[in-house]
Amino acid sequence: MRVLVSGASGLIGTHLLTELRQRGHETFQLVRTTPQNPEHKIGWLPSRKQLDANMLSEKKIDAVINLSGKSIAGLWTKKHLHQVRASRIDSTSLLAETVAAMNPRPKVFISASAIGLYGDRGNERLTEESGSGDGFLASLCRDWEGAADPAREAGIRVVHPRFGVVLSNEGGFLSPLLPLYRFGLGMLLGDGKQIISWVHLEDAIGALVALLESGRARGAVNIVSPNPVTMREFHDTLAGVLRRPALFRVPAAFLRVLVPGGMAEEMMLVSQAVYPEALKKQGYKHRFTECREALENLLL
Repeated sequence: MRVLVSGASGLIGTHLLTELRQRGHETFQLVRTTPQNPEHKIGWLPSRKQLDANMLSEKKIDAVINLSGKSIAGLWTKKHLHQVRASRIDSTSLLAETVAAMNPRPKVFISASAIGLYGDRGNERLTEESGSGDGFLASLCRDWEGAADPAREAGIRVVHPRFGVVLSNEGGFLSPLLPLYRFGLGMLLGDGKQIISWVHLEDAIGALVALLESGRARGAVNIVSPNPVTMREFHDTLAGVLRRPALFRVPAAFLRVLVPGGMAEEMMLVSQAVYPEALKKQGYKHRFTECREALENLLL
């Protein structure tokens, strides 16, 4: 297939391109600078709604995978949250409108989302059939997915991979934690009862490729392992794998003061027990189903 990828320079995008090429797909990247290789890199400016549908049609693009979006990490100021929201909504809207106008149109539009859509749900078992929750991330994800409507309405198969906490030794969730834990300064956040729905980077990539190649998947698909863990379990497992003590705890009240703007509640204290029911129905087999084996693979 001829696959167009946005957000290809990010953690998931970089590994996805490698995997697609190894599987014999021809890849094209959307870039915000003047393309050095116009054959496989295509310029666009989502904030200015600049993307040439005719150019994509000429490339005979079969599929589009949209991973574009500013990192959520950082101080949750109004400016930062506006940029996070605009980077996702603007890029998705532009891509959806563009693919709808192409001739011929791509067969599939895979547009990223996240399990933040479910909000803070305690121990409730969450699947793709569960409703959305409250908060900035839930609202963002609802509108992020809704921005793909033009592609849906044009009859294109649209898939929304809702990513959980992606575990990788190259960045993401683990990046700020590893130095602390390696020096014996690992800290339990809150009471440790909040549930983390995680996924190994290899499974995040494997699931994306499966959704691309299956030809059947539509709508929301949770990209998580089948075995979520509590924050306490994750804390103890990470310290155990690194063979370092982790005796500190940061109370929830202190976290809310230390990390203002709602970030503490929505990213550190949030509890989401999310399960990959749609992936299971697709027949996808996870390579890493237990948190300990995932961390050992990444860190040992």
